[in-house]
Amino acid sequence: MATAPPLEKPLSPPPAAAARERRTARRRRALREHVTAYGFLCAAVVIFALFSWWPILHNVLLAFQDVNFATGNTWVGTANFTRLFRDPLLATAWRNTALFTAYALVLGFLVPFLTAVLLNEFRHARAYFRVLVYLPVMLPPVVVALMWKWFYDPGPGLINEILRTLHLPASGWLDSSSTSLISLVVVSTWANMGTATLIYLAALQTVPGELYEAAELDGAGLWQRLRHVTVPQTRFVLLVLLLLQIVATMQVFTEPYVMTGGGPEDSTVTVMFLVYRYAFVYNDFGTASALSLLLLLVLAAFSALYLRATRGAGED
Repeated sequence: MATAPPLEKPLSPPPAAAARERRTARRRRALREHVTAYGFLCAAVVIFALFSWWPILHNVLLAFQDVNFATGNTWVGTANFTRLFRDPLLATAWRNTALFTAYALVLGFLVPFLTAVLLNEFRHARAYFRVLVYLPVMLPPVVVALMWKWFYDPGPGLINEILRTLHLPASGWLDSSSTSLISLVVVSTWANMGTATLIYLAALQTVPGELYEAAELDGAGLWQRLRHVTVPQTRFVLLVLLLLQIVATMQVFTEPYVMTGGGPEDSTVTVMFLVYRYAFVYNDFGTASALSLLLLLVLAAFSALYLRATRGAGED
């Protein structure tokens, strides 16, 4: 019986050819990964270009044009800015915006931080209180404004009813130029403090516990621990959120629009509310664009100076 010839072993490629094949495979895999990554990146860039960068650029163009939807836009140079600076309400709007921002820093910056410090001390039901603090953020801003407008109602409003129950005088919170702006600050703080509180709380939980233990052994009280341990260890987050809050409060619009309509006596007219008036009440989109461009330049300049002044302040 004839035996089958032995199987020949397949010839292996030379080492140089195998190395080239491996390099080619790695290049193809890297190319596929890069194409996928740049594909997602291009999609994000296109979205930003269409819905963020192009509106900004278009607003810059409109600031130097007379906008007319019937006959088309015409170039007017700086005429919109000239008309804007002649408006006596412009100074009022900037003053109200600056006051709103200052009041918001006192309440909206300190209250979330102190709330986060308090929550960080809790050992039980911490998750429940997190949800409770963050709950107002989940409400639509218009709903929050309408709800607080009823709270401030001089007749059956909740706050005045509580004051009457305590035999204290009621007040027309939104009807007086002396209390209307600070009343809006309270609403804005209550509605937006949840996000800042959770960010502060996350930063506090990164502080090493050994620092607090060492401070307690040295006899430091709550205020000393807060001043010498908590604030230095979280100063970077504090500086970043301070800038973000200033930029956000300078653009306040919802509360004055829904709750006071800019009154009483223009005491709650802010820059963004004045932009709305120019655009949708006076139908002067050119001047509205000029004012919004001016606000953009002011915020950009302030942000640049702030970042330069605080450079290195958040580093250990």
